[in-house]
Amino acid sequence: MRKKSIQVMTIGLAALAACMFVPLSGEATNSTLLEEKPLAGITLSLDHYCETVIQLAQEEETEAQKEEEAQAEEAEEKEAASKEQKEKEKKIKLNLKYDKLGIADVDTYLNVRKTASESGKIIGKMTKNTGCNVISVKKGWAKIESGSVRGYVKAEYLITGEAAEKKALKVATLKAVVKTETLNVRFLPTTDSRIYDQLSEDEDYTVEKENLTKDYIKTYISKYCSKKDVSEVDLSEMYDDLDNWVMLSIDNEKMFVSKDFVSLKYKLNRAVTIKQEKKKSSGTSSDSSSTASSIVDYAMQFLGNRYVWGGTSLTNGTDCSGFTMSIYSHFGYSLPRTSSAQAAATKTVSSSDVQVGDLFFYGSGSVSHVALYIGNGQIIHASNARDGIKISNAYYRKPIKIGRVM
Repeated sequence: MRKKSIQVMTIGLAALAACMFVPLSGEATNSTLLEEKPLAGITLSLDHYCETVIQLAQEEETEAQKEEEAQAEEAEEKEAASKEQKEKEKKIKLNLKYDKLGIADVDTYLNVRKTASESGKIIGKMTKNTGCNVISVKKGWAKIESGSVRGYVKAEYLITGEAAEKKALKVATLKAVVKTETLNVRFLPTTDSRIYDQLSEDEDYTVEKENLTKDYIKTYISKYCSKKDVSEVDLSEMYDDLDNWVMLSIDNEKMFVSKDFVSLKYKLNRAVTIKQEKKKSSGTSSDSSSTASSIVDYAMQFLGNRYVWGGTSLTNGTDCSGFTMSIYSHFGYSLPRTSSAQAAATKTVSSSDVQVGDLFFYGSGSVSHVALYIGNGQIIHASNARDGIKISNAYYRKPIKIGRVM
């Protein structure tokens, strides 16, 4: 760019110089007149032209420098991203310890059966991208182990070998594994902050951001925090201690936990155990018990389907309250649209009296999430965009209320 500007300037100067010596008519030029009457106008134009060309050259040089700097910055970012990806892949390989890795290749879920037969009892379910250890494969059935589930799945629905290892690098998620029986999580990354919720050691929690920075937290506070959230927090002390905290994402809610009480590991989803809970006879009619069982069976058909905020479609996307509302609507029960309204519309029951079909409500101070109890300490719920409709431990976070519809 700079070289081109100099060339243009040189050509322009040459052209102007030539004009100074070319006669304006066919007659010979009088040298005396040239000496007595300098071409002041041409000199002025030439000076102005030089200034313009030099300025243009400087501007082009500045633009070229900016472009070079931008390219260098982009190259640095790519190098950093590549390094980060390699570190992530290294951690994933260390965390995923399978003798023979298998990954569920389904859109929704894959049934795990007690025996290698279509008529075998269903003892568990694997949602999309759930990992397992493939023990053996025989006659189209794979014997697998995933989490606490050990049984058989159709081998055609598993990715194995090198393809599974490559897939794992893409779908493994950084999880926080709780190391205590219960764990307090906070509104902000400091113990001065109010308690947001309590988590259970029986669940793995998705890490939203592992390495917190001062700029990131400042932006987060300005967007999502109230004056009450920061009123009792020593911000300077909090910013100095960010390396010891991590942000979690639970049901589309963000909260912070100290790294001292969790271990961070890249993990694949695990299969969930499915057991039919025996119905309680005390105070429960056989009709309502049968209906509750049917409600759970119906809800389970949509395991693995999409989460969509504001949605109510069990097949095309729903949020948590849209899920419970639509499930109960199928059986003729009318529930309000939001989780908080559903909490207000249901009868409160104690955890010792919980029954299949009850609704579990969660949140921080006020209800913001709802799930359907399916028995044996488990719930099914539309969790978030990452996980969709999933099964969790009913006490993966502390319920605000347990409500009964029927």
